Formats: sequence, C-alpha cells, structure tokens
Amino acid sequence: MSQISMIWAMDTNRGIGIQNRIPWRLPADMAFFKSYTTGKTVVMGRKTFESFPKALPNRRNVVLSRNADLALEGAEVVTSVEEVLERYGSEEELVVIGGAEIYNLFMPIANKLFVTEIDESFAGTDAFMPAYDESQWVLTDSKLGEQNEKNPYVYRFLTYERS
Repeated sequence: MSQISMIWAMDTNRGIGIQNRIPWRLPADMAFFKSYTTGKTVVMGRKTFESFPKALPNRRNVVLSRNADLALEGAEVVTSVEEVLERYGSEEELVVIGGAEIYNLFMPIANKLFVTEIDESFAGTDAFMPAYDESQWVLTDSKLGEQNEKNPYVYRFLTYERS
C-alpha cells in the first residue's frame, strides 16, 4: 500500500480555517505545500476543493464527498476512504490536504505528518485540526521558518512519522 501523508498548518489553538479560508498569509508555508504536493495525488474534502480558485495544477485532485453525483472540474470524486485506497492505493504517496473531517478519517491510517505550527492565535477561527494520539508519532524533523516582512509570524515546519 502507498504512503499516506497529511499536511496542514495550524495556529496555537489548532485552528486551520476561517469561513473556508486560511486565516493567515504565510508564503513560505504555501511554497512548502506546493513543492511537497506537486506531482502527487492530493486528497481533500469538497469544501477544501471549493476554497481554491481551480483544481490544484500538476497534481491529481481527489475529492472525498458523500455526494456520489458531485462533478467538479479538474477533480475525481470518491465517496469513501476505502474507495480512495482502492483506486489510488497503489500510487507511491497520497497526500491528505484537508479539511478537518478528512484529516480525522485518514489519521488512523496515515504514516507521515507535515505540520506547520504558527505561534499565533487567530480570532474567528471556525475549523480546527482534530485531536489525535500524539504518542503514536515520533518527531523526525523540526525546522524554524524564516521570519521576514512577507512571513511575519514565528513558525516551524515539523515532520512526524508513525512510531
């Protein structure tokens, strides 16, 4: 079976979104996301897909939805984790990119986590990274992000692998 990675950024309250948008502007995180996911199959929920102007280029966009009749330009729609694994499980890596419900569904079978932790709290956050058993994960890499006028927050890139 393929590697299942999950990638997300969150604030100090585990916040990941406000009204289906990212609450912060952090170009370094967006660049990391793009470089890591390009050329891979990305798995997301419908709301996450709809938060983008169009399907993510140079990636296979897979949308997990309860609505089997859903048609989205540039995306393949599936209705269960089992269907994702059946259809795309032979690929080298699946990268789960959100939102909260989708992270929750894939957490039990994920092998690797890429987390951008932002040392800031954002008011109005309405989507949060679900809690998970952190004792099942080993921190294998931690890198402080470069703070500058375009990336104003203290943040770090963390990599975890299932223990």
